[in-house]
Amino acid sequence: MEREVYITNEEREKCRKVADAYAELYELEDIFVADAGRYGFIKLLYYTDINGFENMQTYMDSKIFFDDLWDDWLDYQFYEITSGTLAAELSCDELFNSLPMIIQKEIEDKHSYFAEMAGLNNDEKIN
Repeated sequence: MEREVYITNEEREKCRKVADAYAELYELEDIFVADAGRYGFIKLLYYTDINGFENMQTYMDSKIFFDDLWDDWLDYQFYEITSGTLAAELSCDELFNSLPMIIQKEIEDKHSYFAEMAGLNNDEKIN
């Protein structure tokens, strides 16, 4: 009986680059990314001593994986900026557009940095 493969070797290598590109995020948040072999990559979220990780997502597509990790990074940054302020009520787009241009540029540069580290094309809007 042949073992079913859920992710190609090429896509697995791309996902590995994405996971490595976001290594700094794992230090900031309760996020752990694991290579699950033929099943792809698994992102574990929200660790507690009682329940362990409370959320899990599996990825077999590097672009989707990249976008989800970008959203996690962006959410963390926006939380840091807005925590305890009325700006926390804004949507991500509203918040991004309300930031000074220099901060918007820093965020765009960070997106480009992650995309370059992951070896992905960086021609899309970030939010």
